[in-house]
Amino acid sequence: MRKIFNRLIRLTGEPAFKKLQCTSVIIFGVGGVGSWCAEALARSGIGSLTIVDSDIVCETNINRQLQATTSSIGEVKVDVLKARLLDINPNININAIRMIYSSETKDNFDLNQFDYIIDAIDSIDSKVELIIHALSSSGTLFSSFGAASKMDPSRIVVKQIWKTYGCPLGRSVRNKLKKRRINDKFLCVFSDEVLPRFEIDDPNDGEGIINGSITHITGSFGFRLASLVIEDVIKI
Repeated sequence: MRKIFNRLIRLTGEPAFKKLQCTSVIIFGVGGVGSWCAEALARSGIGSLTIVDSDIVCETNINRQLQATTSSIGEVKVDVLKARLLDINPNININAIRMIYSSETKDNFDLNQFDYIIDAIDSIDSKVELIIHALSSSGTLFSSFGAASKMDPSRIVVKQIWKTYGCPLGRSVRNKLKKRRINDKFLCVFSDEVLPRFEIDDPNDGEGIINGSITHITGSFGFRLASLVIEDVIKI
């Protein structure tokens, strides 16, 4: 199976590739952002990957989530994604956990066993809980802010949390962290682009008022998160 990484090794060199194979990553949320991050890491030689999400695949996921297809509707997201990643790299050590991360479930996760912690959670409260938990661990945290209502991938940037701007989700996270007296620094992927919201009248869509999204943006967020891990491991 080493041959599948031939082009990667030509790019990074053997020592860097070995570092990637010894790296463990946990991703919380494998939707529009996290699923693409997971695949990028699996295709880049990461040795151990844990994916965490409680949802099942639904029709409205198909426009932006890697594992969402018409044939996977109704299946558990982490299970479908795990099968795909093992088909790509049978040697990867992958653990799929069907669970929502929250203040009630956080004790189920020992974040000290991971080199990198990826936050791709949508819920603000759960995101803040994960950030605080991750900052107290030995792992390196990378967080994704809002990828919805965006169209221009050139507006996606990376900055440390207290230097982010123009993102409503990021502002909410900063405010909640301040209230919890958390002032640690960590890198975030975000965009300051703001587009108008278009409402659609669909009585079968029970998701309530939500923002629109598109694959080339959510995927770009996920790939940027993956690149932060890879660059840090091999110290580009």
